[in-house]
Amino acid sequence: MDRRSFLKASLAAAACAALPGGGLSGCADPVPRRPRPSAHHDPLAQLDGIGQAELVRRGELSAAELIQAAMRRSSALEPRLHAIVTPSFDRALARAAEPADGPFGGVPYLLKDLTDFEGVRCTRGSRLFLNQISARSPRLVQRSEEAGLIVLGKTNTSEFGLLPSTESLALGPCRNPWNESHSAGGSSGGAAAAVAAGIVPLAQGGDGGGSIRIPASCCGVFGLKPSRGRIEGDGGGSEINVHHCLSRSVRDSALLLSLTERSDAEAPHAPVGYVREPSAPRLRFALSTASYFGEEPDPEVKLATEAAARLCVELGHERVEAAPQLSGEEFAEHFLTLWASGPAQLVERLEADPKTRAGVALLEPWTLGLAEEFARKPLGSLEAAHSYFRQVERHIDAFFADADVWLTPVVAELPPRLGELAPDLSFDTLRERCVRYVSYTPVHNVAGTPAMSVPLAFSTGGLPIGAQFAARRGGEATLLSLAYELEAARPWRQRWPALAAAVA
Repeated sequence: MDRRSFLKASLAAAACAALPGGGLSGCADPVPRRPRPSAHHDPLAQLDGIGQAELVRRGELSAAELIQAAMRRSSALEPRLHAIVTPSFDRALARAAEPADGPFGGVPYLLKDLTDFEGVRCTRGSRLFLNQISARSPRLVQRSEEAGLIVLGKTNTSEFGLLPSTESLALGPCRNPWNESHSAGGSSGGAAAAVAAGIVPLAQGGDGGGSIRIPASCCGVFGLKPSRGRIEGDGGGSEINVHHCLSRSVRDSALLLSLTERSDAEAPHAPVGYVREPSAPRLRFALSTASYFGEEPDPEVKLATEAAARLCVELGHERVEAAPQLSGEEFAEHFLTLWASGPAQLVERLEADPKTRAGVALLEPWTLGLAEEFARKPLGSLEAAHSYFRQVERHIDAFFADADVWLTPVVAELPPRLGELAPDLSFDTLRERCVRYVSYTPVHNVAGTPAMSVPLAFSTGGLPIGAQFAARRGGEATLLSLAYELEAARPWRQRWPALAAAVA
């Protein structure tokens, strides 16, 4: 049997083996669901990262063949997606010629274009940095490579990750694989689109207000935001930005978390390790469909979230009536203060030097608008925001004393059409749209709690809808165990957008 025939013959068994228990019982979804996705024409794309690495480990395939297959998928899909903005194919092939060590040995991977990769362009989604070459790779990237992942290139993102849609003026829009007129989400939109279309089985992302979970929801993939300070290289204290990945399978995310988490004495949480399967204890979960503004989401988003709650009850988990009480207006005002402080500092640095002053004009209107908003705030606003965030953290900690898991929508609406959250809209219009759209995810960045987007539903128009589950700080094992159950009950890995048929 040749390698291609072997892959086709073993595909179904490999896919089912990825589910908890390794059996066949969870592989068929008995409920017809819209859309009816195509099979991916490349059998390798239907395997997750662990499955691909196993082929290399058994000698059925070489790492170079994995990389070449991913390159072919990229060539076929990229003209429509625009998920990869800086390919690094030659470097990936050179790395693939080395021994494929590590649990992910030989598996193609992508880095978000906010993350440095030594010797490769890092634009940060901005015209200001279109020609910037990274001098070094951060420890997170080094740990990922030590795990055996091979970086194929850099993915599309919004300027500095400041918008929940990936359509920067520097890099252009990333299109949603399920409907190319819609956004892939942001700011890790390129990562989500590449995984959803099957170019790679998993890709790195960062999350400072929802930037892993939002695109995961928009593109129908799995996205976990770890606890603050969990991942190697992430800060602690008041840092709200964390890093991890977007993936097609729960086990890929769980394994990579175990390989990149901090294990030093200074880490704020005990190591999670590799969570391999569901845990037996049933959970107490709280459901909130209203945002912290007290507003209900799009009707289809609400129905999908309520369906996720019913599924949890069917699985034996207990629903409890509880919800944190937050003032949406107060939260949004303080969060935007922090969000705007970065652009304000950048503009200040550029304007302070005559040699860089012209660079201000290269920044997007949204970035400049944030800087101007911060400049209008009274002195001490940033300190007040941090003080408020500590209150929120204590409030959320107290909430999780009565509930193991908190279930909400990921975002308030279905994936928006491209242009609806574009960076060149009027600042006031874009501010209002973003604040309402992203009214479920930032609280977990502020509180430092882990949260995940699980791809459990589709809209009547065929767009993915994720459900957000969160747990107390350090509770990634709780979330991953639940995610394995949900993945087995409502399998999503063999659902593919019709675009996947473009791969010969």
